[in-house]
Amino acid sequence: MTLPVIIGLAGPELADDEAQLLREYPPRGVILFSRNISTPFQVRQLNAILRQILAPDAVLMVDQEGGRVARLRAPHWRNLPPAAALKTPEAALAHGKALGVMVKEAGFTMTAAPVLDLRYEGASDVVGDRALSHDPQVVAALGAQIAEGIMAAGITPIIKHIPGHGRAQIDSHEGLPKIARDADLSADFFPFIANNKLPWAMTAHIVYEAYDTLPATLSAKVIAEIIRGKIGFTGTLVSDDLAMGALSGTPAERAVGALQAGCDVALYCPGDMAGNRAVLEAVANGH
Repeated sequence: MTLPVIIGLAGPELADDEAQLLREYPPRGVILFSRNISTPFQVRQLNAILRQILAPDAVLMVDQEGGRVARLRAPHWRNLPPAAALKTPEAALAHGKALGVMVKEAGFTMTAAPVLDLRYEGASDVVGDRALSHDPQVVAALGAQIAEGIMAAGITPIIKHIPGHGRAQIDSHEGLPKIARDADLSADFFPFIANNKLPWAMTAHIVYEAYDTLPATLSAKVIAEIIRGKIGFTGTLVSDDLAMGALSGTPAERAVGALQAGCDVALYCPGDMAGNRAVLEAVANGH
């Protein structure tokens, strides 16, 4: 039985202690980053080794959107444009297909795209040109086309960052953004509502003061009432990276907290052995 956790690895080769940990506490999957990727041959080999160790249905994930969020890069891979450059459904569909093919050929099963956050002037650039538009209807429509293209290649897309990250005034990698109680979030929710039947979604490490004092990732109220309720998302809900600066507590506390709040999968990305083991052991022991 696999644990509802996706973890990162330290480097471009699977270390012996990492392989042992994956066998001892089988996770839902593994996510790779630039530190794990050097050439097409190397990443295919690494994913093939992981596939042999992990469960048959395990996730092999990469955070690949195009633009500045890309782990597969030139000269070995084509640099795709940021989402903001995509202006038509045809361009968005082609982008999704190219992204899906690239990810599949590298041996992955899933990519963390498309971004369905809105672009807000004056907000943190953590989203910025990763957003398709400031218009929720455009984001909904073009995001759907990107997801369709990704799935056409046999890859699972992850919409993010539900229920909406665009308003954040600070980078959630560095600190905890808070959205004011009086903010009208209907536009932010719209692209996620329009795409609520897609298979996976990733949470936002943001406090929505109208609903809770906890960030969405750790908020049972936001997950139940907004993500599952108002937005109506029915698929697999994965946390954003639990190592980000927006959250507090130990890696184990963050992972258990996200799962208890209603996330289906806890994502821990840094690849450090101590953190990986602590997260997997805590989840395995139910605390």
